[in-house]
Amino acid sequence: MSQVHCQRFDIDPEIVHVARHLRRRGGRALLVGGVVRDLLRGLPAKDFDLEVYGLPLERLEAALSELGEVIAVGRAFGVLKVKGLDADFSIPRRDSKTGRGHRGFVVDLDPELDFTDAARRRDLTVNSIAYDPLTGEILDPFDGRGDLEREVLRATDARTFPEDSLRALRVAQFRARLEMEPDAELVALCRGLDLSDLPGERLYEEIKKLLLKARRPSLGFEFLEKTALLRFFPELEAMVGVAQDPIWHPEGTVWEHTLMVVDEAAALRQGQEAEDLALMFGALCHDIGKPATTFEKDGRIVSPGHDEAGVEPTRSLLGRLRASHKLTDQVVALVRFHLAPTLLPKGGATARGYRRLARRLAEAEVSPRLLYRLARSDHFGRTTPDALARQFPGGDEFLRSMEEVVQPEVGIHDVVLGRHLIARGLRPGPDFGRLLDACREIQDETGWTDPDRILDQVLAGSAER
Repeated sequence: MSQVHCQRFDIDPEIVHVARHLRRRGGRALLVGGVVRDLLRGLPAKDFDLEVYGLPLERLEAALSELGEVIAVGRAFGVLKVKGLDADFSIPRRDSKTGRGHRGFVVDLDPELDFTDAARRRDLTVNSIAYDPLTGEILDPFDGRGDLEREVLRATDARTFPEDSLRALRVAQFRARLEMEPDAELVALCRGLDLSDLPGERLYEEIKKLLLKARRPSLGFEFLEKTALLRFFPELEAMVGVAQDPIWHPEGTVWEHTLMVVDEAAALRQGQEAEDLALMFGALCHDIGKPATTFEKDGRIVSPGHDEAGVEPTRSLLGRLRASHKLTDQVVALVRFHLAPTLLPKGGATARGYRRLARRLAEAEVSPRLLYRLARSDHFGRTTPDALARQFPGGDEFLRSMEEVVQPEVGIHDVVLGRHLIARGLRPGPDFGRLLDACREIQDETGWTDPDRILDQVLAGSAER
């Protein structure tokens, strides 16, 4: 097996310029990690990581400072950035798990380290390849190129792989993003890992990448189920094996349906990270209340109130992942109201009903159109005849009706605010809340947008009482 190949890729000239500059200062800058993997797969190069050999950290910092302001983003790991340049520069290193040091690791920076030894610390062979942007050399000591061609995920070093349990989630992420099959050894290695020692923030970042970067996120969650790692996400594991009414869900269990919905939602991402993330977590959690509410009644499987029942487990899951309050509130709102785009048209809801829903969504910074995208994913993430025919008439009617009363991208907000009451000579106090509630009722009933008109009616009604 040859370790060195040559191939020319179209690399950002600025990166080549930096590599040439470092070469003149006695170093050798190699592109490593995901950018090399993507280049070999014919994808555009971005997120440049360069491992610099031959220069101690101080000399590397001095050389980079000649190009611009240097920022130490991870000095414990020997990682530097240059302001204005989209690249990370690092020193080759050895890692050893000790229970002490940074995240339980001792990091040994060694600019004279052989690339094979430096690459051995990486998780997967497909991420253990380097490319010299000056010579075109590809360094591949663990046959990552062969694994890319075979579409196989394989541990770079089975002895050191278990030292960081987060790698199991990285494998799940790459299983979905690359749509490559983990080999038997890698599956066994991941099955033996314990995720309970990981802080929520690290778990969140990997789940986030899985939800935002994969065309079929379901493959990653299937991997977590296969390796029994789903047990570290009990709210999700609870959905496995929960039966559903075959009339509405011929595709199978709650978990099987959820995975289909997640993939449908992935196709509706629009490149706006905050909104896409709310959509994807909403898809993952929309039926998370079914395990607690599902039972058989008159020969049918029912899950009454599963939308409301899903609020608490959603908060529990996102809280353990240390998700932001804003994201948590958005996902909770999507879970709570995910049935509305079907039920409102079916129940013949009036404009007032649509306005009230839009207001509830706005409180969580969720637009009606985002809720529609989740409902669409839910509808098509099953194998009913209308889903297979890609027909969602109820959802289309919901969107049309919502467009008649609000802006679906924005939602609805209060027209009358406290300052309007103060302008009428009213003083803040217990009556403020009652008057504002009455103003909301008038606004939802009539659709009026003039605060004075609404307030006139409310105050007139108060005077009569």
